[in-house]
Amino acid sequence: MPRKALKYCEGRRSVGRRREGASGSRGSDSLSVVSVFSGAGGIDYGFEAAGFHTRVCLDFDPEACATIRANRPWPVIQEDIAHVSSTDLLKVGSLKPGEVTVLTGGPPCQPFSKSGYWWRGHSLRLDDPRAGTLGHYLEIVRDVKPRVILFENVDAVGYDGMDEGLQLLLDGLRSINATERTAYFPVHAVLDAARYGVPQHRSRFFLIASRDGREFKFPEPTHGEPDLLTQATGMLPYSTTWDAIGDLDTLSNDEGLAVTGKWAALLPSIPEGQNYLWHTPRGGGEPLFGWRTRFWCFLLKLAKDRPSWTLQAQPGPATGPFHWRNRNLSARELCRLQTFPDDVAVSGDRRAVQRQLGNAVPSLLAEVLAREIRTQLLDRPNISPHPRLLPPHRAPVPPPEPIERMPKSYLGLVGEHAPHPGTGKGPRASARQAVT
Repeated sequence: MPRKALKYCEGRRSVGRRREGASGSRGSDSLSVVSVFSGAGGIDYGFEAAGFHTRVCLDFDPEACATIRANRPWPVIQEDIAHVSSTDLLKVGSLKPGEVTVLTGGPPCQPFSKSGYWWRGHSLRLDDPRAGTLGHYLEIVRDVKPRVILFENVDAVGYDGMDEGLQLLLDGLRSINATERTAYFPVHAVLDAARYGVPQHRSRFFLIASRDGREFKFPEPTHGEPDLLTQATGMLPYSTTWDAIGDLDTLSNDEGLAVTGKWAALLPSIPEGQNYLWHTPRGGGEPLFGWRTRFWCFLLKLAKDRPSWTLQAQPGPATGPFHWRNRNLSARELCRLQTFPDDVAVSGDRRAVQRQLGNAVPSLLAEVLAREIRTQLLDRPNISPHPRLLPPHRAPVPPPEPIERMPKSYLGLVGEHAPHPGTGKGPRASARQAVT
């Protein structure tokens, strides 16, 4: 396929203190990052906080590209990776083969997603046209020869029986080593962002490989449940939603954050940290639904004293997590829960903002990994004793919000409701089996 004429645009310069690798030196020693599948820049902001400099971003989503351009001076190539050569990337980043410190990014995750598997029984994975992006990614690794690779994706990419994408990536790296005389040594793990200080439970797959064959060791978790075991092991309590967004608690539904739809009026009758299961025979409310007959995030509300659950990229009107004040989360609150720097504003309407942030890697988790890459693989000390994007601890945490009585309009749903019959036995699975 012929490649298109390359166009790119530099964003405005960010305001703030100059960081190591963020400005100034353009040489090979500036801890350079080439970022592909950049999205709204979640990984890049984390590497920036650790003292790296993103030299070029690549993404085909115009709204995500607009977000990066509006917040950072990084050159952005807005194009499908299939139409961009490695030479293009290096030229825009003012780099040569072998000079790139870290190549970051991961292909679109839909072919390997757990939700896709849940809905369809299996996903197309490598038969999906989007899986071809893995091949383009490997071409860039071969041509650019970065010192370090950081590949990320949804946790399902490594599931047994669903790991074709991972095996293709590993086979590709072995082939590159054989033909290019490199020694990429890949290690991979699934990390829950909350275990590293992010105020959100979000599991992502990471693969890190060093060109010179050094073995990367993923950092041990630093945060956990605030119990005696946590204290005994020296770990810190989880960062909470109150830590992240407690200072933004004055927002109201008058600011375009009201929940809409059939179930909106039911939300105030559900306690903090609960979901629709509150209104099942095993919950504390009214029996409106059968046990586990809905998605977990249906009418799900944040609790001030816990991390958030995973933010969704394309939620329906009743899909949480919702704020404890029974409203949608604002763009700034979503950014905080993803630990984006506070000077970043996401471009687009509410749906575009939700999609960009719901697809992003938490910046603090990226910073934690970047700090480990500095010390383990690059022999460079960290520029600060602790991660810069770690949310501040806010105490005391206010008590839970009072719940309201269930509106009478839902009384017609009160009754006996059967629980979900089990995996593969629900109505959707039965309908699929009937068709086949």
